[in-house]
Amino acid sequence: MDVFEARARFEELRERDGLVDPAELDEIWAALATVRAEEILGEWKGGEFQTGHPLNGELAKSDWYGKTFVSVHDAKPLMCRGAGGELYSNVELGKGEASLWNVEFRGETTATMAYDGRPVFDHFKQVDDTTLMGIMNGKGIPAEGPFYYFYLERVPGEAA
Repeated sequence: MDVFEARARFEELRERDGLVDPAELDEIWAALATVRAEEILGEWKGGEFQTGHPLNGELAKSDWYGKTFVSVHDAKPLMCRGAGGELYSNVELGKGEASLWNVEFRGETTATMAYDGRPVFDHFKQVDDTTLMGIMNGKGIPAEGPFYYFYLERVPGEAA
C-alpha cells in the first residue's frame, strides 16, 4: 500500500459506522510518513476508530474534544468540553498532562506523547497536512496489541 492508497483507506475507515479491523489500520499506519514532535504543535480535534478496544467510547463520556500541544514540554492530551462548552485540560482523568518526544515505535522514529501520570504513549504519523493517525501504547501492552487507534485533525487557523 502506498501513501495515497493509505490516505484513501484512512478516510473510508474514519467514516465507517461499524467495527474497523485493527489489521487494516496497521497497514495504513505502515504506509504513512513519520512526523517530528516539533511539527505537530497546536490544537487538534480528535476522534477514534471503533475496533472493539476497551477504551472505545470511554473518552466520549468525558466529552473529549482532542489534544493541544502548546510546546514539546507542554502537551494537553485530554482537552474536554465543560458544561458551558468551554475547553479545559482534564488533568484529573489524565493524571496530569504530557510532553512530546521523538520515539521509536515499530522500527521508525515518530512524534510520541508521553503522559505524565500514566505509563502510556500516543504515537503519531502524518496522514496529510492537517490530519494525524495515532496509536495508544503503554506499559503492559504486548507488541501485537490490542492498541487504541485514533486520529487528530488540526483546528483551522492553527499553524505548525
